[in-house]
This record gives sequence, C-alpha cells and structure tokens, in this order.
Amino acid sequence: MEGQHSQGPHEHGDAARALAARHGNPAGLLPAALSRARAGTTAEPGQWAPQVAHTLGMPAAAGLGPATYFADLATPHAKRHVRVCTATACFATQGGRHLAQIERELGVPADGTDHKGETSLQTVRCLGYCYAGPAALDGTLPRTGTDLADQLAGRTPPRAPDIPVTDTTGDPVLLSGILAGRPAWDTWQHTLAHLRPEDVRREIAVSGLRGRGGAGFPVAAKWAAAGARPGTVLVANGDEGDPGSYADKLLMEQDPDRVLEGLALACYACGARRGIVLVRSEYPRALARLHQALAHAVADGHLADTDDTGDPKPVVEIAQGAGSYVAGEETALIARLEGARGCARPRPPYPTDRGLWGTPTVVNNVETLASVPWIIHHGGDRYARYGTSQESGTKLVCLSERFVRPGAFEVALGTPLRRIVTELAGGLKSGNLAVLQIGGPLGGFLTGDDLDIPLTSQALAARGAALGHAGIVAFDTDTDPAELLRHIWEFAAQESCGACSPCRIGTRQGLELATTGTTPRQPYERLARLMSEASLCAFGRRVPAAVRSLARAYGKELAGWDR
Repeated sequence: MEGQHSQGPHEHGDAARALAARHGNPAGLLPAALSRARAGTTAEPGQWAPQVAHTLGMPAAAGLGPATYFADLATPHAKRHVRVCTATACFATQGGRHLAQIERELGVPADGTDHKGETSLQTVRCLGYCYAGPAALDGTLPRTGTDLADQLAGRTPPRAPDIPVTDTTGDPVLLSGILAGRPAWDTWQHTLAHLRPEDVRREIAVSGLRGRGGAGFPVAAKWAAAGARPGTVLVANGDEGDPGSYADKLLMEQDPDRVLEGLALACYACGARRGIVLVRSEYPRALARLHQALAHAVADGHLADTDDTGDPKPVVEIAQGAGSYVAGEETALIARLEGARGCARPRPPYPTDRGLWGTPTVVNNVETLASVPWIIHHGGDRYARYGTSQESGTKLVCLSERFVRPGAFEVALGTPLRRIVTELAGGLKSGNLAVLQIGGPLGGFLTGDDLDIPLTSQALAARGAALGHAGIVAFDTDTDPAELLRHIWEFAAQESCGACSPCRIGTRQGLELATTGTTPRQPYERLARLMSEASLCAFGRRVPAAVRSLARAYGKELAGWDR
C-alpha cells in the first residue's frame, strides 16, 4: 500500500490470495502449520518458516511474512514458555513493575530465552485476567495476582480465579445461560423448523442490535450487505484484544454452545454454509471449550460435518490467532485466515462484497452473536426495550482489578457510568481514583467528574472517549501520568501493523516523544493530525484521540499532549 508502484488500489491487498491461487490454495493450512513449527523452538523464523512454506508448495516469503509479523511466531519458544501480560489493567496494578520481577526471578529477558534455552518469556498485551491481574500463562496454565513472580518460581501456590459475573437487568441476555441456566440450541432447532432466513433478519433489524466489537455497526445492515449470495462465509471474531475487556473470553469459556448457536443463526440468516470462529491464542481455555462444544454440536446434529449436503446447517471450524491486536480488525482478521500478515486492507471493497478468499464475508463479534439466540427466542421488540431509543440492548461491562468488585456485569445501555463505578463496582479498593480508561486503547480516559453520563457511544464520544468493548480500567493516584502516557504509546508502536506510514511512523515518533519526557509542540500537532486523518484503519486514527483524552484528564501534568 506504500511506495511508488503501478498496482491498482486493491491488487496489493489481494497479493496473498493471488499467491495462494497460483499454488493450489494451500494458504489456509499455513497458519496452523507455522504455529506447530514454532512450538518448542528458539530458532529465528528464517530457520524454519521457509521450510513450512515449501512443504505446502509455496515460496519462502509466504512463510516468512506471517512468521516475522505475528508475535507468537516471531518470539522464541523454549520447552517452558511463559507469557506475561503487560497490558493496561496489569500495568495499573503495580505500574508495570511485575515484568522486571519476573525477568529477575526466571533469569529470562522479555521476549527472549535464558542462557540454557530452556525457558522463554513473551510479553503479551492482555490475557483476559484483567479482574485479577497481573497475569501470566505458564504454558497454558494461568497465574494471577501480585505475587505473580513467586507463583512462577513455585514459591506460592498458583491462583487463577474464575470471572465474577453479575446481571443487573433482571432478565439477562448475554448471561442467560451462565446465570439463568437457559439451554443452548433450542432456539436453533425452532428456527430450522418454523422460521425463514428473512424472519431471522427481520427480528434482528427490529431489535436494533449493533456490533459489540467496537465499531457499533447495525448487525441487520451488515447481514443485508452480504445479500445471501452463494459462497457467503460467517466469521465469529473472538480475537478480543482490547486490554481491560474479557467479555468474549467469558462467553467462549463458560457458554461456548450459545456462541456457536448464535453463529449458526447468523449463517442461516445470511445464507452461509460455512462459519469460522477465530479465537485469540492468549485464550487457551476458550479454544479448548469451543473445540469440545463444536464436537458435541456436530455429534448432536446441530451443525454439519460437511458442506456437501443440502442441509441448511452450516459447517463450523475453529481457528487460532497468533498474537496481534490489529488482526482483530475485520480485514486484518481475514488476511490472517488467508495465511497472510494480519494487516488492515483498504476499503472498499468491503468484506461483505469481497472478503475471505474473495467471497462475501460477514464478520460479527462473539458478544454480538451471543445475543442473537435470545433475540430470536424473545423477539426483537423485547430486546429493543433495553437501553435507549438510539442504542438498544445490553452490554457486558468488564471492570478491572483495582475495583472493590471487579468482574463482568451485564447492564442495559444507558446505565449511568457513576452507578457502574461506585455502586456496582464499589469504587476503588484502595487509594483515590485518578482516571478511568474505557473502551480499550482506542477508547479514552475520564475523570471522576466525567461519570454523570450514560453508557452509550454517543455520550462517551462527546467526552472524547468510546464504548469499544466496554472494558473499564481504573488508575489510582499512585500512577505516574508520564509512565501511563509512555505505556499508551508503547502499546501503539508495538501493535501497529505497519501497513500505512502515518500509523507505523507516527506511533514510533509518539513513543520517542513520550520516552524523552519533553513537552510536544508544533511537530506533534502535525503528527497527531496526520495519524487521525490518513491512517488506514481505526487503530492509527484513534490513537491521538486516546492520548488527547488522557492529557485532558490529567491537565497540566501532561501539558502539550491535548492536541
């Protein structure tokens, strides 16, 4: 997408598709093959990725591209591989000091190995234990708490509490299975027997359901854009990367059948015979639970095991991410599934016109799909009574470890933020509130004086924030504002996919300014404007806004960054 070339506007983004087509389309097998090759080796990608590609009949570059891009593939993996969370909620617990403690305890530098090559340490940005951080995965086994280094050293017993869940609606939608015990698949069977695809689409339109992955696009409009064309694919986006949010993790781990049922209903409504669930590699328990639930759903006849029949039941598969925040953006997610680097692609064409392997593709977030069975069972009108006239429905709000009562709360949209923070969460368990981050790294920061607003996209946008996944991370007055600023820019620089110059270069320059501690002046104002206006996707465009909201929340302590 950069440099001087004569390619058309979409040809560069389709390079992986063209390459795969020339080599018999084996690229769909490439992500899993690369992950298997990386497991247990500390070698650089150049020593093993080309051979993986050659085995599939593809050139070396096809393997080297993703192997040097995705964090899980680029980072060495020794026999013992530890992933430690350095994301915002874990940073908030101790100002990020837990990483240095773990490095000393294990004798391993971040993103490296010990001198014997027996233990490797990878920094990741969110493991979904924001309610109990700081957190790490020792292999696939979670460890959480302020004594994290001692747990990894074996001096204290491992701890990994389940996600606390609370319903505030009286009739939960997303927690209907977890708390109310409503069985999955009943709505699916009723739908197959009594409803047409257009009936399902109509109820979703009446409900006003919007995507819960951050963009908030009307679900009915996205389904209609796909047009029920032959070859349509439905992707459940479980690559929940917003630090502070673990709603998708909760649903995939504790109610995977409802996620699959929502995916099946969406496939039926869109005329899709194939569904895919993309799950973050940082969620090993969710991957295991979904694989188990999928096997049972096929055995019980809810889902098909082949698409060679005329049965309306879709074939569903589970795919695994490889460590990239931007790969949760729908075009980057599609690139990942095609075996390419997880970079955002220009739009148009939109995925609903030309998505996975060039077919119409609908990408819905896991939380979005988990709402669909309830809506179809109870009716769109009833769902629309939740929330406000502009934004209907419920949302899982995730609260971080700094609160008295952290956990996932299902609330109606429009619930006052002050009620969530003070009444439901109980305020901070120690210290005084300095700022709140809401909506992840692309969201924004609020102070205690900003809480008399409803939980809606519109109200948050008016305060320079965003709903996003609705994770809320609290920072007390012990947090150094300059260190928090540097943390935000570091996340941005490390997670930029690099597909466009404004974001790739801008995030690095922002990090340099934040690290030196100098007050930014006119050059930063130009940089922020360029990122906001010219970045390819929402990641680069939203970073300056998030920094601006942080600066406004702290006032004179971050003077010069509020541009």
